[in-house]
Amino acid sequence: MKAERLDGKEVALKMTEEVSGKVKELKEKGIDPTLAIVRIGENPGDIAYEKGALKRAEKMGIEVKQFILPSDADEDEVVECIKQINDDDSIHGVLMFRPLPKHMDEAKICETLDPRKDVDGITSGSMAGVFMGTDRGYPPCTAEACIAILDHYGIDLEGKKVTVMGRSPVIGKPVAMLAMKRNATITVLHSRTGKENFAEAGRGADVVIAAIGKPKWIGKDQIGDDQIILDVGINVDENGKLCGDVDPAPAEERAKMLTPVPGGVGSVTTAILMKHVVQAADKILKNND
Repeated sequence: MKAERLDGKEVALKMTEEVSGKVKELKEKGIDPTLAIVRIGENPGDIAYEKGALKRAEKMGIEVKQFILPSDADEDEVVECIKQINDDDSIHGVLMFRPLPKHMDEAKICETLDPRKDVDGITSGSMAGVFMGTDRGYPPCTAEACIAILDHYGIDLEGKKVTVMGRSPVIGKPVAMLAMKRNATITVLHSRTGKENFAEAGRGADVVIAAIGKPKWIGKDQIGDDQIILDVGINVDENGKLCGDVDPAPAEERAKMLTPVPGGVGSVTTAILMKHVVQAADKILKNND
């Protein structure tokens, strides 16, 4: 194995220690930082992430309230659930798994959420902050987790060619903006990118951020020598095991650095989520002072 392992657990551990201290301070002042998790359906990737979030919250001393709805839930039921969370002063942040079922208006539901509780960057206000490079709201946690890993391992993006594979509002678009804020040159690939261009842009990058949602789809044709690869994918393979978007065999042989799945970006994402919840709770405390 050639590639150095970018261990997300190491990054998350450091962040957990820092955030846990802040949680203790808030509790001493009568504030119990609390996260609401809204999940619709039984998507295996969502459930895996949810389990990780629950474990991380427990380690940090953060309370969690779960709101689980069936995949065939009515859109109005979800809106009512969000409104209930908005009105609950004990809840400081919300994680809602996306994409939502196709019969729902995702934009409408996301905009129902109180922006002050939007700790995963799902409202237009938070996304505007990401795209304008301001501190308004919170970036999507997975996108910020990618940057946190690079920072932890001393990887400077200035002047680097960064290829983002995927253009979703959950990871592809926001992580491209966050990397651009670090003065990287960005190429974004997506489902309409031609096969030849996809491979060329993949091989030619200094840093690859893989977020296409297809198990082990990125193989030797899209991987260059001595790259830094952040594998954001959380998929289930044919054997029922968690895997990423990147085929680990050619990646480990050719890349310089690589995040594992599991134990990579996902580990840091939950830590970022909890950090945002604590920041939201802290803002409420300061506004009440």
